[in-house]
Amino acid sequence: MRRLELLVVLVILGFVYCEDALYTNKYDSIDYREILQSERLLKNYYNCLMDKGPCTADGKDLKNVLPDALKTECAKCNEKQKEAAKEVVDFIIKNKHDWWNDLQAKYDPDGIYKEKYKDRWLEMGYTI
Repeated sequence: MRRLELLVVLVILGFVYCEDALYTNKYDSIDYREILQSERLLKNYYNCLMDKGPCTADGKDLKNVLPDALKTECAKCNEKQKEAAKEVVDFIIKNKHDWWNDLQAKYDPDGIYKEKYKDRWLEMGYTI
């Protein structure tokens, strides 16, 4: 799983971290595409991650699990979560590029993940 892809899917799905297990699948039935189309909902998740607004309970869970998920390349994600991650990241890069830059600055301040996946993003035509 690509680390940058994971970042955004976690925003949408709000995974709960379990020490030795897969992330919970209780959010797998959420229609993340509907969230992507709702400026209000998407912005709430973004603001939570960026410490610009309040977090829901799942937003707080997300902030707790995010560092582990990035570090392990979503090793505890199921296949549905991994597939959703790619679609969500593609959407954010194409439609919310300024948010994408902000998220990278906060969660990848040393550019480790950005450098690792630079060629993939460039192949897709994205300026990262």
